[in-house]
Amino acid sequence: MTGKLLYAVGERKNRWLFIELLKALDRACPAQKFARVYVVVDNYRIHTAKAVQEWLGHHPRFEVVFLPSYCPRANPIERAFGDVHDKCTRNHKRTRIAELVADVVWHLKRNGPWRYKLSEIYYTSEVDAALEKLVGAENLKAA
Repeated sequence: MTGKLLYAVGERKNRWLFIELLKALDRACPAQKFARVYVVVDNYRIHTAKAVQEWLGHHPRFEVVFLPSYCPRANPIERAFGDVHDKCTRNHKRTRIAELVADVVWHLKRNGPWRYKLSEIYYTSEVDAALEKLVGAENLKAA
């Protein structure tokens, strides 16, 4: 985990925007350095869209890991979303979406990337065991 926040910006949150984010991750995590890339997502339908599945099929080193339903506390990106919402999108006075998007981009460039401390829920024996299982499976594949 690098702690670096990558993002894709668009007028709509849809499968194409998610694919743009995956492409940004692909560029930021070159295959020579990162044999496997785990992308943690919630259960929003754009993450399972056919176009996304096709992209993932062409990029086998990417694995999408789904969080439990209705569990935003388990997702560290929710803290970044909350920060952007507090600073940019809550009670904004913008009349055009392009201006609001520009505010968000400016905020992310000026204040990011964040290195958030993970929530205490990540420091449990169950999470440690799941992580060790993932790492162990990767080591077996590499051997």
